[in-house]
Amino acid sequence: MKRLWSRLGVRAASVGLLVAGLTGGVYLGQNRDIQQQGAQAQMIVQANQDEMQLLKDRQADHAAARAHRVVAEEAAAAKAATEVQVAASKARALEKKVIEAKKAEEAKKTEKAAGPVVFTGDIPSSCNEYNGSRKIGCALMLDAGFKLDQFPCLDKLWKKESGWNYKATNRSSGAYGIPQSLPGSKMASAGSDWKTNPATQIKWGLGYIEGRYKTPCGAWGHSQNVGWY
Repeated sequence: MKRLWSRLGVRAASVGLLVAGLTGGVYLGQNRDIQQQGAQAQMIVQANQDEMQLLKDRQADHAAARAHRVVAEEAAAAKAATEVQVAASKARALEKKVIEAKKAEEAKKTEKAAGPVVFTGDIPSSCNEYNGSRKIGCALMLDAGFKLDQFPCLDKLWKKESGWNYKATNRSSGAYGIPQSLPGSKMASAGSDWKTNPATQIKWGLGYIEGRYKTPCGAWGHSQNVGWY
């Protein structure tokens, strides 16, 4: 009987160990499955995070590229606008020069075609020793009330100033005509034909001399002292 119970006890213990082993094996298997599932879940989460970060990095790169492209396009547009403005300014300046040159050329042609206006006034016999603009000047001087003895002074003065040339132009100062009016347009007070009519220029010059120096000899004396009148 004792042996029987002993065998039964051994078998019971063996069964118990077997059951415990099976139970433990099931538990360990379940725990391993849970751990594997957890590891897989963690890997999925990490993969998702990596993918999100990659997406963010790509978006940042795209945004930077767009910003760079916009800046480059704006710079190119600004440069193009500046170049257009410079070209337009040069074109306007060139056009202005062309127009001014054309006007100057037309004025020269008109002046050349017109020639000096013929003096139709009376010339006293005492002025007959002169000719051209000098003869006209002598006559107009007498007509203005000056005596004949003033003409040698007037003759020297305007020989020095213009050589009695009604087209004489001082390029440095802009003075024009027989009396070298500065500017020449002042002589328009004596006549609208001041550019081409020696008589108009002489009348204005005599009026200027009378108003400032009283007589032609007074003007000539001033010119001798300071170099101008």
